[in-house]
Amino acid sequence: MVAEIVSVGTELLMGQVVNTDAQFIAQRLAPLGFQVFYHTTVGDNVKRLTTVVHQAVERSDVVVFTGGLGPTDDDLTKETVAAALGLTVELIPEEAERLKKHFESRGYAFTPNNLKQASFPKNAIILPNAFGTAPGCIMTAENKTAILLPGPPRELFPMFQNHVMPYLERMSGNKLYSRELRIFGKGESSVTYELRDIIENQTNPTVAPYVKTGEVSLRVTALCQNEQEGESLVRPMIGEIISRLGDIVYSTVGESLPETCARMLTDDQLTLAVAESCTGGLVASDLVAIPGCSKYLVEGCVAYSDETKMRRLDVKKETLDRFGAVSEQCAREMAEGMRASSGTDYALATTGFAGPDGGTEQDPVGTVYIAIAAANGTTAKRIQLFGERARIREISTLHAFDMLRRRLCL
Repeated sequence: MVAEIVSVGTELLMGQVVNTDAQFIAQRLAPLGFQVFYHTTVGDNVKRLTTVVHQAVERSDVVVFTGGLGPTDDDLTKETVAAALGLTVELIPEEAERLKKHFESRGYAFTPNNLKQASFPKNAIILPNAFGTAPGCIMTAENKTAILLPGPPRELFPMFQNHVMPYLERMSGNKLYSRELRIFGKGESSVTYELRDIIENQTNPTVAPYVKTGEVSLRVTALCQNEQEGESLVRPMIGEIISRLGDIVYSTVGESLPETCARMLTDDQLTLAVAESCTGGLVASDLVAIPGCSKYLVEGCVAYSDETKMRRLDVKKETLDRFGAVSEQCAREMAEGMRASSGTDYALATTGFAGPDGGTEQDPVGTVYIAIAAANGTTAKRIQLFGERARIREISTLHAFDMLRRRLCL
């Protein structure tokens, strides 16, 4: 079955917005058995869009359209696609009422042009939008299927995953079962090199690497009839990957590093406090973003100045004078002082040169020290990072969580 992706939006043609939608969709069509021969991007122009729609419908069985579903005059996708399929768009009263209530609940004025978003062909399947006002829809005519999705990724991704994927699975007669392995400690090139024979010879399941900031993700996906069969297919592959990569694989169920640490702390009923200098609250923020953090996170302190390190965390003046604020000795005393004052099982501390200024010959910009204090002693490590300030802070935070994860495994 042939599928095609048509991205609608002048902003895409102008390079003002990166088209991540097409990549996301294509990655999910191929494993289901859909052959994707064309990706097309077209601006908000009725004549050109009409030409593209007719071409796509003629040469493909399934066409996925993204963008152009809003209330403005240049949102043309729905009407143009419907006309190409010989369908008529009409106002759906239930959708109009839902849309009005949505605006009222948020205190926004509902203007008549918004009714455009409540109009569909009579027999279209309407796809709810949990993160915006424009629903998607699925139109069918003469054995052709058009799937219309909103452009913003935060709206499109969940709509596709929750509503379009089940539809396509039924259409193809196949089901996808995936497990995501999260890896921290090696880059993509090293990971894929160690798994090169698996990746080159993959059939079912497949292994697809994805790069995230500071880490690598492997999605192991099986084409199957049900979840039980899918799990039986992916489990041996996951076992083989772990046997090669070892403990740099920190999750086989898609958990992030903060989520992994949060689960371990919760399961073991342990408490944590954090003292941050260069990461400036990122460690605490990542934990607070996880529901239930009050079970284990007692407090956090951003101790940027030397005075605060001494007053709040009991870092010795002699330590700062002799070794400096960016040193293993300072990181250790920060962690120990934080644990002593908060009474927690563990305390995590970070200090470093995030740049662009600062640093020394021995500890240049990107040098970060991380320490963890516990009842059985304090451990610390030095890492050397590169890049701009934001990246150094973000990667330092990941290193801090990875160090905590490993300590909790002991």
